[in-house]
Amino acid sequence: MYGMPNRPTAQPFPSDAFADVLAANDLYASTFLHSELTGRAREGLAIVTCMDSRIEPLSIVGMQPGDVKIIRNAGARVTDDVLRTLLLGSHLLGVKRVLVMPHTDCKMASGTEDEMHEAIYEASGVDARSIEIRTIRDQEAALRTDVLRIRTFPLLPEDLVVAGAVYDVDSGKLLPRDY
Repeated sequence: MYGMPNRPTAQPFPSDAFADVLAANDLYASTFLHSELTGRAREGLAIVTCMDSRIEPLSIVGMQPGDVKIIRNAGARVTDDVLRTLLLGSHLLGVKRVLVMPHTDCKMASGTEDEMHEAIYEASGVDARSIEIRTIRDQEAALRTDVLRIRTFPLLPEDLVVAGAVYDVDSGKLLPRDY
């Protein structure tokens, strides 16, 4: 029951399952205009946000490809991997400011760790208790903690500007927070 099922390590690309993705990419590539971008955050901004598909980070803040580093995970939490990414972004890729941007109506704020694990098990039969889901009982407290975690991380530049704001999925508004 626990562990990874036996799967071959190398498999052919599943073209049938990704036919729509590859066709869309062919169209995208035929008019691609961003080959001049360098990978640096042209506007000096990094956004930590949720993987929720209702969130369009560039559009929300009025930016374009190449302007912003976007870091996404379930719940917009500042994990060790987010800190690793911000370390690289701030020292090597032009990031001078960070916006931590969770959102309203987030699945991660809709239940406890145990409830999420139970839901995964009921949906798929997978016991995922070895993974910390990082549910959010108090979204404001979590945002405050995550902003503070970045501000106090000793490997980030002292002059890195960090802010928190909640994105409202119903209105499209960004709601800044004072902490």
